[in-house]
Amino acid sequence: MKRPRHTSTTRGFSRAATLMQSNIRKASEDRGFAVTRLLTHWAEVVGEATAKIATPVNVSYGKGGMGATLTVLTTGAQAPMLEMQKEQIREKVNACYGYRAISRVRVTQTAPTGFADGRVAFTPAPKVQKTPDAAMQSVAYDLSKNVENEKLRAALTALGANVLTKQNSNQR
Repeated sequence: MKRPRHTSTTRGFSRAATLMQSNIRKASEDRGFAVTRLLTHWAEVVGEATAKIATPVNVSYGKGGMGATLTVLTTGAQAPMLEMQKEQIREKVNACYGYRAISRVRVTQTAPTGFADGRVAFTPAPKVQKTPDAAMQSVAYDLSKNVENEKLRAALTALGANVLTKQNSNQR
């Protein structure tokens, strides 16, 4: 009796992480990162709040090879706050490495490789929507009540109330 040949269930396919692992490792080693987990799990290493305002860009080693410098990219407005957190960041990154690999954290607003790489994603603060008060809505309705089209009248009333509210808030 002939035994069936063992067949793979993947049918020649590989996981994307497996395919990209060598490329990620090479790119991170070019920037000095010995542990790619620092790049791939940055938010877990330093915390969500720090990860939103900063990203690691380089690890440089001194001539003696003892103690590396981690360069972290941020925006100008966040730099002072990040300066105060440098010691905590260093401790968290060293915990990721498993030993005291990083002796210094440097905060920069441009990447060390040039301005093109030094772009930080900026997420503006959400806009606060002011709702017009009843008096402004009443004035706006009176101004647009002669418009026959109901949808147009509603749009003009809303626009007028917003404009009147903005004018009143600027005059204060």
